[in-house]
Amino acid sequence: MAALLRAGSAPLRLSSHWSDRVALAAIVAIVLVLVVFLALPLLAILRQAVEGRDGRFVGLANFVAYAQTPALLQSLWNSLWVSAAVTAITVPLAFGFAYALTRSCMPLKGLFRGVALVPLLAPSLLSALSLLYWFGNQGVLKGAMQALGIDQIYGAPGIVLAECLATFPHTLMILLSALTLADARLYEAADALGTSAARKFFTITLPGARYGLISAALVTFTLVITDFGIPKVIGGNFNVLATDVFKLVIGQQDFAKGAVVAILLLAPAVLTFAVDHAVQRRQTAMLTARAVPYAPRPARGFDLAMTAYCSLIALLMLAMLGMAVFASFATFWPYNLTPSLKHYTYGLVDNEVGAGFLNSLQMAAGCATIGTALVFIGAYLQEKVRAFQGMRGVLRMLAILPMAIPGLVLGLGYIFFFNAPDNPLHGLYHTLLLMTLCTIVHFYTTGHLTAVTALKALDAEFEAVSASLKVPWFRTFWRVTLPICTPALVDIARYFFINAMTTISAVVFLYSPETRLASIAILNMDEAGELSPAAAMAVLIAAASALATVLFMLLGRWIDRRTQAWRAGGR
Repeated sequence: MAALLRAGSAPLRLSSHWSDRVALAAIVAIVLVLVVFLALPLLAILRQAVEGRDGRFVGLANFVAYAQTPALLQSLWNSLWVSAAVTAITVPLAFGFAYALTRSCMPLKGLFRGVALVPLLAPSLLSALSLLYWFGNQGVLKGAMQALGIDQIYGAPGIVLAECLATFPHTLMILLSALTLADARLYEAADALGTSAARKFFTITLPGARYGLISAALVTFTLVITDFGIPKVIGGNFNVLATDVFKLVIGQQDFAKGAVVAILLLAPAVLTFAVDHAVQRRQTAMLTARAVPYAPRPARGFDLAMTAYCSLIALLMLAMLGMAVFASFATFWPYNLTPSLKHYTYGLVDNEVGAGFLNSLQMAAGCATIGTALVFIGAYLQEKVRAFQGMRGVLRMLAILPMAIPGLVLGLGYIFFFNAPDNPLHGLYHTLLLMTLCTIVHFYTTGHLTAVTALKALDAEFEAVSASLKVPWFRTFWRVTLPICTPALVDIARYFFINAMTTISAVVFLYSPETRLASIAILNMDEAGELSPAAAMAVLIAAASALATVLFMLLGRWIDRRTQAWRAGGR
């Protein structure tokens, strides 16, 4: 009998060892992907920054040459003060909007929130194109702008306004999360003591949301200083770091100075990531299990004021999108405003953007499928596999690193690394596959954190019971974890798809005429003076992103009915 038991248990041990080897191989594979498509391109930038044109080591000579170039230093100053100005404008506006949604009983909260998030569905430069139609040389409100003492929208005024519109939804989402975490007990205690509304705001609301405000300010600053599309469209002769990188690398072929500027762009992003990480850790420590969710009470005057404020912000958002849509249908702006499909036909057929639009859809679909699978499997191996502590630590570090890497810097690193003739992966350069992988890596961290959050909600006993029964980890993953976490998978896929449709900075260096994307085609048409076709293509991207959002929502509901019935049964 003992021999039979030993014989019967042997396959189970072998199966366990085999599954462990599969887990180790999977972790190593994902780590290698992140090393090749993230770490090595970044190292290529650092190497380029300390080498001369002949490939010899020159130390800090390129940095010294940059510091001695007045025009480049002016671009650095322009980037810093414009980013600071946008942050100073956007964060208070977004805070007021988030405060209205979480602290008032105003009607149509869902509608206002949806309208405020509309810019996420379109490339960031859509706001710049709309501003040109409102305030440009042939804009509707050009006279009103000049009455305010602003000669033209090109340059710093246009960049600041367009960036405020483009970054508003990103800032809003962070502040909504911060204000949602309020503890109602603090407000109840203040009411019992007869505290005024103003004092409650300054002693409870603001201190409670301070970490969210810091995170929102840092993220907004980083988004602006690393954005390429808006300064390229509306910046005119006002140079910033992002456009300098493009001019140095593509225009002047000065890769050394381009690498130096990329490192300068990397510095604020890394600092933002470090500060935000510390802030989030402290914020988590402030939460208590006894907290009571805050429920606002009706107050007619306050609710009306918040409704008016949100209506104004929503009107600005709709004016931005609406002007782009209107101008894209106008036959000949501003002389013949008769609606026609002329610009859509020109963009899709005559200018061959139709192929670029298909490329964008293919890349977005690839990001949604490959990216979601890579992210979720990596998160599962990190969180649910107990062995290989060292490799899991490396995976965790590499998965968080993309959050601190601007897309423009990552794309430049791909030029230096994959365009090297002696690189075995040189054949990937200018391919749609490389652009897809670059986009996945660029947005990897958010998807990874979403997956980790979903996995942490699962009881660790699933894996413990499976291990005690000698069930391989991948069987538990397939039969238990994956069905339970399908809503998170849909969210990750939607995130990858929409961002792949709208991204510009991460792929602006990587395309060829055959792999040109719709978002890149908008830049090319704007540079050629074809503003209306550019607006038409931006509207098409927004429409495709909106349609994809609806389809993902329907898919999520269908999956919920198939895999999440246990949740309803437990209530």
